[in-house]
Amino acid sequence: MTRTRRTRRALAVGLAVLTLSALSGCGIRATTVPVDVGAAPSRVSCDTPAQPSGQGGVQGFRATVELVCGSQLVGVERVVPVPEKRPLRDPVALVVQALLEALEKTPSGEERDAGFTTGVPAGLTAGAPRPSDPAGTVRLSRKPEDLPPVALSQIVCTLAGSEAVSAGPGPVVLGGPDADPPRAWECTDTVRSRPESIPTLGEIVRPTATPS
Repeated sequence: MTRTRRTRRALAVGLAVLTLSALSGCGIRATTVPVDVGAAPSRVSCDTPAQPSGQGGVQGFRATVELVCGSQLVGVERVVPVPEKRPLRDPVALVVQALLEALEKTPSGEERDAGFTTGVPAGLTAGAPRPSDPAGTVRLSRKPEDLPPVALSQIVCTLAGSEAVSAGPGPVVLGGPDADPPRAWECTDTVRSRPESIPTLGEIVRPTATPS
């Protein structure tokens, strides 16, 4: 997917985020993923209950967010609400912000009973890339390498699965609030099965020089 197509996709999702009317009675479930983390008392189902019907006028869009269950990442389908505070920003950053807020949210009581947790800290925000950043870069309010490894794994795998953010299979390019160059992280099978194993420092990504 080219940068133009990805931007158009993100713009379409961003506009949908801003204009989508309430999604009522949508009963979304994630696939049951039994995870054996030890003896019978420690076994968790990783089966999410249906999302509550009647969103009460909340605007949102469908997405898969990666939560932690049984020490692994498990994708959970959600209706992701539009961020309440929406300063002017590029469409990719708008989608990323909505996904971050979905990841930060404490799982419901039923989800917690099924074994779901999240390690993404509250207050994390997304911003537009710097002019010198490579295409597809997402800037966060904290350096990605300073985040807890599990939280970074959740973010990377959630963004990697979003067509509005990712150009397809491959790394997710993240930067922090400073001028440091962004780095690339991949959502691999190892990261999904052992989210604490994501490399502390991803590969530095620099923009490709424009031929003269």
